[in-house]
Amino acid sequence: MNSFGRIFRVNIFGESHGESAGINIDGVPAGLALSVEDFLEDIERRKGGTQKGTTPRQESDLPIFKSGIFNNTTTGAPITILFENNNTRSGDYQKQRAVPRPGHADFVAHKKFGGFEDYRGGGHFSGRLTVCLVAAGVIAKKLLDQITVKSTILEIGGEADLEKGLQKAIDAKDSIGGIVECRVNGLPIGLGEPFFDSAESLLAHAVFAIPAVRGVEFGTGFAAAKMFGVEHNDAILDESGKTRTNHAGGIVGGITNSNELVFRIAIKPTSSTPKEQQTWNWETNEIESFSVKGRHDLCIALRVPVVLEAVTAMVLADLMLLEQHIPRILPAKA
Repeated sequence: MNSFGRIFRVNIFGESHGESAGINIDGVPAGLALSVEDFLEDIERRKGGTQKGTTPRQESDLPIFKSGIFNNTTTGAPITILFENNNTRSGDYQKQRAVPRPGHADFVAHKKFGGFEDYRGGGHFSGRLTVCLVAAGVIAKKLLDQITVKSTILEIGGEADLEKGLQKAIDAKDSIGGIVECRVNGLPIGLGEPFFDSAESLLAHAVFAIPAVRGVEFGTGFAAAKMFGVEHNDAILDESGKTRTNHAGGIVGGITNSNELVFRIAIKPTSSTPKEQQTWNWETNEIESFSVKGRHDLCIALRVPVVLEAVTAMVLADLMLLEQHIPRILPAKA
């Protein structure tokens, strides 16, 4: 339900306006040096309020280690990390309880959980919980060592000029979406399995855990549908597996081929928009007009790159452990 991975296994918990959000990670080898400072850069990248177009909600997001780390080193036991929620405005959501917001999980959560769900700020469905994914990604990236995972925003609102794309949303007084790309270098040949546990299947599974993701494509992606076979095939150049082109995006037959792993995700516009919308009121059984109040991102895509890196690293660390590329006990100062 809320867990992912086989050896590097993560379990996410908490709600947007609950006491805290957190993550439990099993399978991390003993001996990995780990301190609060290791998390600060990526957590800062995820924060809202630090760049144009993001929510003004600010949390300190200092990780609180509860288990699995002793003397700034992993012990081999499950690691539990908490992030406190302090800057909340739950009253913003109580006022509109009977009016499920279009694009949000309000309606389906109410039906699935019988009205017992925590609806404040989206509860367990909130993007707030991506701070936990980022924490798992920090550990996973450290385990990957010489393998680099890097994500960038390619466009916002169809514009390669990100400022221009943001301005379109500002002028429209609305939210807007974007496209984020991830590139991974240094992967060995052989990660992944045919069919259900293909590298693409596992990455796509993890990627869709990021709220607001609407699509994923690997390598040439949907453009491949317009190509001839001889054009799309990647010619192998040497025994290392290096190819002349990389239309496959570094994965063939579900297995990494040592070339650069390349994939992109589509991020929808933020569902919370100040624009007036129509929705059903379950108390009056009427359709009514409303607009979303509170603090929200103009463009969620701005905060996605570090989260995309995190879930990618989680999947790759798990695959590396499965193939025994990462030992279960690391050098004391790894």
